[in-house]
Amino acid sequence: MLRYLKKIVILICIAAGAYYLLNQISSYSKPLQYTVSRANSLLGNVEGNKGLDTMAKNPSSILVLVNKDYTLAHDFQPMDLVVPNVLFSESVTDEEKHIRKEAAAALEQLFHNGKEQGINLIATSGYRSYETQKRLYEEFVNHMGLEAAEYRAAQPGNSEHQTGLAMDITSSEFTYEEYQNFGETPGGKWVSQNAHHFGFIIRYPEGKEHITGYQYEPWHLRYVGVEQATYMFENQLTFEEYLGEV
Repeated sequence: MLRYLKKIVILICIAAGAYYLLNQISSYSKPLQYTVSRANSLLGNVEGNKGLDTMAKNPSSILVLVNKDYTLAHDFQPMDLVVPNVLFSESVTDEEKHIRKEAAAALEQLFHNGKEQGINLIATSGYRSYETQKRLYEEFVNHMGLEAAEYRAAQPGNSEHQTGLAMDITSSEFTYEEYQNFGETPGGKWVSQNAHHFGFIIRYPEGKEHITGYQYEPWHLRYVGVEQATYMFENQLTFEEYLGEV
């Protein structure tokens, strides 16, 4: 959780694995509809909804699809989690510093290249266990309501962060009060045009909310490998579109 900013207590929650500021709840718009309806997920509790999902195929693959319809087992944890040699925010937990080994090496290269271009990136949230995501999702629901949370937060088992292949980032010129505007900052713009060179995609791109089921998240990077990331970037595809899961 983030610390006090300007003497205002700001509760940090997770939206599809990204941090949000709950003191901005009143400004949130009504969730968009996503491609595959999950109306039933708005009924009952978190655990009661898990039967609606399909288990993710090949969970250890770098191309594993985890979203509102494909879920990971509650006890799934990658075997090769490491802590990349990058700058982390002060608020990040020890668990969230981890990411899978291949993705960690790529993240280090991304951060190093960015620094050479005058872009100082900061990692804020990587791997999170099922239990961590469950706690954060329920907290988000308690503050925003179930319908809004479904658009902005991943249910436990449905978060990419559990794969160990996702990392939320920010940049040094960016304040947490403006977190949702990361894509408009120099760091955000650089990342959007260069992440694919290192095997990362912007997992929840702008204008594709009806496909991903989540709002635009310019800070949420997902590692898929250079070849795949480059193809998706050049063809402006979401991960779902690339895998034919639309």
